[in-house]
Amino acid sequence: MPITKGFRALVDEATAQITTYSVAEVRVRLQDPSVQIVDIRDIRELNDGTVRGAFHAPRGMLEFWVDPESPYHKPLFADASKEFILFCGAGWRSALAAKTLQDMGMRNVAHMDGGWGAWREAGAPVETLEEQKARRAAKA
Repeated sequence: MPITKGFRALVDEATAQITTYSVAEVRVRLQDPSVQIVDIRDIRELNDGTVRGAFHAPRGMLEFWVDPESPYHKPLFADASKEFILFCGAGWRSALAAKTLQDMGMRNVAHMDGGWGAWREAGAPVETLEEQKARRAAKA
């Protein structure tokens, strides 16, 4: 059966219906404590680090972690006072994921254009997984 709608069309449709921030806009927004950046990349993609302060929610589990009825629900996502800004490697998966979460009823979700690649290219702050674990341990 031929594909009648490719990934690019899906990403374009999603992008037209969600909030998209540039890397520069996300850097400013991260100063706001009500903003939570969410790294939806696969665990294998995290070897070169992540955005400083990011919460990792793998794309394959995102809907399950967001839904309060799911046995995998993460309470962080129930915080309606937060804005969740998703990112992936290039911005495609995060656009589709933001649209899906919006379809689930979330209105406090957006994505970062260009993803991790654009973040790194801009020289924005990153942390290694070890630094992230140490930061979280210090909070606990």
